[in-house]
Amino acid sequence: QCLLSGSWRSDTSCRMVVSTLDKDNRFSGFYLPGPAAGYSELLTSPLEGSQQDTGLVPQPTFSFTVNWRLQETARTSVFLGQCYVDTNGEETLHALWLLREAADSPAEDWKTTQ
Repeated sequence: QCLLSGSWRSDTSCRMVVSTLDKDNRFSGFYLPGPAAGYSELLTSPLEGSQQDTGLVPQPTFSFTVNWRLQETARTSVFLGQCYVDTNGEETLHALWLLREAADSPAEDWKTTQ
């Protein structure tokens, strides 16, 4: 059974800490990018998300949003993935993400999502 609660570290040394899931499988926590992210001004940022009920599926999907705490611009990332458990019982997260930066105008909209 895969539970997101706890501390996770990515291959690029980003760190995510997730609180205990509530009765609706929602969670909160914080996210701190690793040095490879290249943003020295990034602070520990809040995250909120939800996970599929592990009673329904043993390797659930999940999603969460990070609202980055920055001084100069507004950025938000969304992550969507699945938690896998291998034959040794080790949990691994696989996720895709999008980063959105605030645009100054609709004409600038095209370059603000990565």
